Amino acid sequence: MEKVKIYLDMCCFNRPYDDQDQLRIELETKAKLHIQQQVVDGKCTLVSSVVLDFENSNNPYPLRKYVINDFLNYAKEYIEENNSVVELAKEINSTGIKPKDAAHIACAIFASCDYLLTTDDRLLKYKDNRIKILNPVDFVVKGSEL
Repeated sequence: MEKVKIYLDMCCFNRPYDDQDQLRIELETKAKLHIQQQVVDGKCTLVSSVVLDFENSNNPYPLRKYVINDFLNYAKEYIEENNSVVELAKEINSTGIKPKDAAHIACAIFASCDYLLTTDDRLLKYKDNRIKILNPVDFVVKGSEL
């Protein structure tokens, strides 16, 4: 059976650093950490990108930046900026999705990911038949069906 290929956007990577007093944030954090363990264990294939590197390079917290960058080393595939990704991002951006979010979606589609994982409610509403966009909690729940 082929491994599930996933792409996490930066808000998903940063979720463990948010206020854990809110139940939703705590659940999303636990799900994200579970997903990371699935990547480490080789049960999911992680894709990274120039967009993730760019966003993480602007992280004002050195330890967070280091930890996220270190985990991105588990990625089995890296999407560089290229004309196909740029054009796809422009197409997605034209639907009202913010430029960085459109770039994440474009990278995930270009890499033929099965899922893009995010905690961004606006991004979760975006529908595209080329990629499934899920909250990490929903992905973990769905994982039992994979």
